[in-house]
Amino acid sequence: MRVSFGRLALCAATVGALVWSVASAPSRAAEEAVVIPPPKLDAKETGGLQTAVFAGGCFWGVQGVFQHTSGVVNALSGYAGGSRASASYPLVSTGTTGHAEAVEVKYDPKRISYGKLLQIYFSVAHDPTQLDRQGPDTGPQYRSAIFTTSDEQKQIADAYIAQLDAAKVFSAPIVTKVGPLKGFYAAEAYHQDYLTLHPNQPYIAYNDLPKIEALKKLFPTEYLDKPTLVSSVKATN
Repeated sequence: MRVSFGRLALCAATVGALVWSVASAPSRAAEEAVVIPPPKLDAKETGGLQTAVFAGGCFWGVQGVFQHTSGVVNALSGYAGGSRASASYPLVSTGTTGHAEAVEVKYDPKRISYGKLLQIYFSVAHDPTQLDRQGPDTGPQYRSAIFTTSDEQKQIADAYIAQLDAAKVFSAPIVTKVGPLKGFYAAEAYHQDYLTLHPNQPYIAYNDLPKIEALKKLFPTEYLDKPTLVSSVKATN
């Protein structure tokens, strides 16, 4: 059973009904997630912090997953795929801007690899077999996409998708598109750290908190109990 939740500006009566629905509906518990094999090909990154950009439906949940991942020093919700002029939530929500809701992940390659981030992205952050949607959210702005910042990243992502499809890890083909990052634009402040700040919001409770539980269960070595929030990163700069 899927419950479609409006993400913002829910009236009190609607929220009450949705809370009842969540309580009575089967939970998308962490045990539904499964470990998928790691990529056979991984990056040979050296030097300082690296950047990866992932789109996988509503950025609240994707950001939350990577904020609970060790080695990630910042995970910022935003928009990628379109122009700076159209990078605002009201415009992106129309599905006509070319943007996808995305998360910019800054990570330390000495602590976590690009391949491990990909493994987490495909296994617990979203369902890569859903085309132009993710759970209750529909439209190209919720598409599954990897925006690469180097030729090496693109090679690894393409090879990993081929590896997972060949092994029939998922019941349907992966629809994730891989292409170069042309620009990333931070989302509005009220979208940042949303999962942590609003754990009782019905959409978060039903759609996103199970992702955090899956990360904890399937990737205990990489799991951080205390998330690395955008607000805390800004405070230290």
